This record gives sequence, C-alpha cells and structure tokens, in this order.
Amino acid sequence: MRPLIENLAESKIREVANAAMGRTDVLAFWFGESDEATPAFVCQAAIDSLSKGETFYTHNLGLAELREAIAREMCHRHGQGRYLSDRIAVTSGGVNALMIASQALISPGDEVVAVTPLWPNLCAQAIIMGAKLTCVSLSPVNGAWTLDMQLLLNALTPRVRMLIVNAPNNPTGWTLSSQEQQILLDHCRANGIWILADEVYENLYYEPTQNGCAPSFLDLARPEDNLIVVHSFSKSFLMTGWRLGWMVVPQKILSPIGKLIEFNTSCASLFTQRAGVVALSRIREITPRVVAHLKECRDTLVGRLKAMDAIELASPRGGMYVFFKISGQKDSLQVAKRLVNEVGLGIAPGEAFAPESRDWFRWCFASKDPQRLVEGTQRLSLWLSKNQNT
Repeated sequence: MRPLIENLAESKIREVANAAMGRTDVLAFWFGESDEATPAFVCQAAIDSLSKGETFYTHNLGLAELREAIAREMCHRHGQGRYLSDRIAVTSGGVNALMIASQALISPGDEVVAVTPLWPNLCAQAIIMGAKLTCVSLSPVNGAWTLDMQLLLNALTPRVRMLIVNAPNNPTGWTLSSQEQQILLDHCRANGIWILADEVYENLYYEPTQNGCAPSFLDLARPEDNLIVVHSFSKSFLMTGWRLGWMVVPQKILSPIGKLIEFNTSCASLFTQRAGVVALSRIREITPRVVAHLKECRDTLVGRLKAMDAIELASPRGGMYVFFKISGQKDSLQVAKRLVNEVGLGIAPGEAFAPESRDWFRWCFASKDPQRLVEGTQRLSLWLSKNQNT
C-alpha cells in the first residue's frame, strides 16, 4: 500500500455517522442528501430498461441520447448553442467526475489551490494524485463566509496547475458572483491554470436570477478555456444513490476523459442513464418543486437556530446546508459525537471540511418533513441548556 494512501485522513463525517448507523432514535442530518425518494417516474424508467434486458456495457462517454439531453439543458441555463454533446462526458456520479478530472490533469508534485472550507473528497483527490495542495480559506463575517479575492489571486501563481472551487459551496453556502468568476477566469487564462468547478449545487439557489440557478463559470467561459465543470443528478433530482453525473469539458480533452472512464468504471450503467434521460425531460417539474421545498426547509432551520443565543450563522444563498457556530464549543468532532450519544442529533463536524472551521457544524436541511428539523433544533436546544458553559 502506498504510504500516502495509508495516511489519508478518514472522513470525520463518517466517523460520527458510522458509530450511530442503524440507531432508530437518531435524527440524522450529517450526509448531503434528502430523505425524500427519487420520483416514481424516474425509477420506472430504470425498471423499464432492466425489463428490456439493458444490462450491458455502453459507450464510455455515455448514451448519445443522455449527452444530447444534458447539452440541451446546459444551453438552456448558460447560453443557447454554446454547449454540444461533444463537450459532455457522463460519469458514475459527480465524485467520479471530480476524480477523473484530477487523474486527467494532476501529476505528482503539481501545485493545486483549493478554496476551503470544502467537501473533504475534493482535497483528498488532489492529494491522492500527489499534488502539493495549498488551501485558501474563506473568512466568516457575522456568520457568512466570504472570499478575499486578492488572497486567492496571490496564491494562483503561474506554477499552479489547478484551482479547485465549489460554489454554491458545501458546507458554507458561499457562492461566487459573476464578477468574481470573471476575475478568476481572466487570471487563470493568463497564467495557464485549469479551473475545476464543482457546480453540483447550481440549481439549489435561493436568490432571484434570470436562468433560475447560481452564477456559473459556463456563463462566461470560452469553449477552449481550461475549465472543467462537474454536475450531478444527485441533489436537484433526488438521485443520490443512483451515482450519475456529468462533466462539461473542452472538446480537446474529451477523448482522454473517455479513456479514463474506461479505466475507472468503463461506463455509467445503462439503466441508470435511461433514468437520467427521463429526469432531464421532466426537470421543470422536478427541480423547481425541490428548490421551493428546500427553501422552506432552510428558512425553518435558520429561523429556529437564530433564535438560540449561542448560535452564530448566516442564511445560505445556495446548497442544502446551514453552517453554524456554537459559542464556547471549540471541538466540533467531539461535540458532534456527544450530540449523537446524548440527545440523538446527528450533524457533521466542521473539522471535516477544514482546520479553520474546527469549531463550526454543518446541518443538512434537505428533509422531506420540515418537522424533523424542528425536532432536531429542540434536541440541540436541550443539549445547549445542559452544556452551554462546558
């Protein structure tokens, strides 16, 4: 075993969750997924495919029908005619797409910059590829995490191979503005730096916009730019367990990406891709309802947390998480474990996402029944009443 792999830090989210997995008395909000099942008509598309015997390999880059449907959706969101299927690669989930991007572009010793706090898999992937990772941290201001653009630009020297950025951000809800994206595009273009943009929460955006989603690098980029944008069916289609995602890449690297898909998974499963086609065909039915419900959940959770004197937070503009701080509690991992054991509340420790967020907590508010969120806040309030000064 490579020492680097042996020494990889285990997921601290899993460390909390695994110890309580299977307990029926725990209200779990630690993972980034809704507890609402995939729409029945999406499931039926997979059932129909399996009934037809579609259990075989397909094209490395994905079904032509699905790639074309994705390209149409990208055109709808980010400019008619700008995205063709020859820039789309279908993958076995968003995390698979992110790993393939790292495999395609990072060599041992390459310098990579990541904006943190960040879902730990993204940093781990760069480290697995042997990168020298530099983290540029967002800074909390009255509970809202903000970017010091000059600090980031200073880190993006010509020696840097890749910038990793996730916006809307997991865990903080921070979102890049179009102006900030343009500054980063111009700087990275001038210095030959690749941008790996994790935009899987693009549709889960709660501010008014023309195209109904968060600002995207795809709104601004040229087709030939050194930009890979990763998406997933998981969040806004309620399809986390299906493991289906896609990448938007420059056409010049599509063929090498296909090779890497072959050497990783060969292809996404055919019946899953059939479900993806149906999901996209009914996106105007699925996603607006999901977003409206998540906004209700966000407002429910934020309102109740803000009513607690010990809590510091800002309402997230995008994503499905509230990131908050509890006054006097400095060790989020130990506190998260105590919350599970003492009041049956499962949330993710901020330590999982960056050292600078060690005293923060992430609460996924994607709940089918907002009353679960209310009950969760009652459990937190009970715990705080007993432990506020410990």
